[in-house]
Amino acid sequence: MASGASKSAAFMLLILNMGLYFLMIVIGSWAINHGIVRSREAAAILTIPARIFPIYFPMGNLATGFFIILSLLAGVVGFTSSITGLHNVSLWNAPNLHAAYASSLASLSLTLLSMGFACKEIDISWTDSALRTLEVVTIIVSGTQLLCTGAIHVGVEDMVARQKNLGGRV
Repeated sequence: MASGASKSAAFMLLILNMGLYFLMIVIGSWAINHGIVRSREAAAILTIPARIFPIYFPMGNLATGFFIILSLLAGVVGFTSSITGLHNVSLWNAPNLHAAYASSLASLSLTLLSMGFACKEIDISWTDSALRTLEVVTIIVSGTQLLCTGAIHVGVEDMVARQKNLGGRV
């Protein structure tokens, strides 16, 4: 039946996503710390409009600040969604699958938003290796999160169809 394959696929993708989201958290945290430490001396030479810009990072381009903050937020939400999703998928019943699907969908939306800023940053100019790694990991995790959300959705639909066939007694 499709539910066994969907359960194992979702479980493996959740483990992979947990590792990728943790990597996003680590690199994003480093980038924010690096930006805070270096922004005072780098912003001192800027003109007035850029100096008062609230999200200025001394590395990358003007999309870097938005990208780093959103990728850190997507990493934290995705990591916690993966942890709770592992628990919910291991139980594999209707209420837990719906909860896993909802948290996976929220995590996917934030990750896709972060991926959009990653693509914009790539389009604007070349960045250093740490930011390039964060951009690549963000693009990869958006694809794996999409697959994971799809696998959980297949499990939800299978569970709903089984409940209809049995008259709601699952």
